[in-house]
Amino acid sequence: MLSGGAGLLNRREFNGLCGALSSWLPAVSAMFTGLPGASAFAAANGVDSNAGRRTVKFPDGTIVPALGQGSWHLGEERHPAAVEEEALRTGLSLGMTLIDTAEGYSNGRSEELIGRAIAGQRDRVFLVSKVDHMTTGDAIARACEASLARLGTEHLDLYLAHWRDRGADLSIIVTAFESLRTAGKIRAWGVSNFSVRDMEELFHIPHGDRCATNQVPYNIGDRRIENDLLPWCEQHGMPVMAYSPLGGPGASLLRDPTLAQIGATRGCSAAAVALAWTIRSSNVIAIPESGLAVHVKENAVALTLTLTPQELQTLDAAYPPPH
Repeated sequence: MLSGGAGLLNRREFNGLCGALSSWLPAVSAMFTGLPGASAFAAANGVDSNAGRRTVKFPDGTIVPALGQGSWHLGEERHPAAVEEEALRTGLSLGMTLIDTAEGYSNGRSEELIGRAIAGQRDRVFLVSKVDHMTTGDAIARACEASLARLGTEHLDLYLAHWRDRGADLSIIVTAFESLRTAGKIRAWGVSNFSVRDMEELFHIPHGDRCATNQVPYNIGDRRIENDLLPWCEQHGMPVMAYSPLGGPGASLLRDPTLAQIGATRGCSAAAVALAWTIRSSNVIAIPESGLAVHVKENAVALTLTLTPQELQTLDAAYPPPH
């Protein structure tokens, strides 16, 4: 109610108050976005919390969430296919819109399962796959077409050379990838499991410096790339994609008491703490795999979880960096 009487606001005062509130709200929103569980609250109430989520920028300017979804063991019937598809869709709804797969995962069944999960919402997904057999340019082109068919899409956002095949000429791989990019079959390309020596060789090949990323194992229990590969990629403006960010099959990270204690203090799982550690910089994308929606929800908390300097020091003491 507007009035010039005592205790009530006149129109000029009311408009001034509205202006002040509009300037305060973004700061208040940012403050709450960083709190544990904030993204879950935002999702439940229809609020867009993308601004508070960690992101990573590729060399071409494309921005993706720092936390995506892996699929190494999806399609192996550990869980019903419908359950694994729902886990992927849950991740998408929580902002984990980068999905990584490969032609060799479960003999192509992983790609088929992902294709079903993203049907009708392909435009919101940053889709990554990998090629295993790279002896000729034609072999790479055929493998790409097969992956596209299994995924039910006309293009990949990122296509990776899965391994450094010593029998394959890197120049052939780069030429094949560039041809696929020109044809619109892929938007960008990269590599996986390449060492610094491999990267140096790649960058000496014409157009080799168009490589968008290197996907390698990285987690708090395996920090080897901090010695050389991680700083090399940072110097060249290239993000690293971390697979097995929770330690991989049979790993004991999720039972680690230090991670569990920090998680208990912050109101989240040990997995969320481990993932938040992995994506603590702006140059690493983590791709944890989970076939269950409940685990995906636990993982997604890491998108908005910032570890304190003291927590990082505690984790360094438990898992010292390499020397």
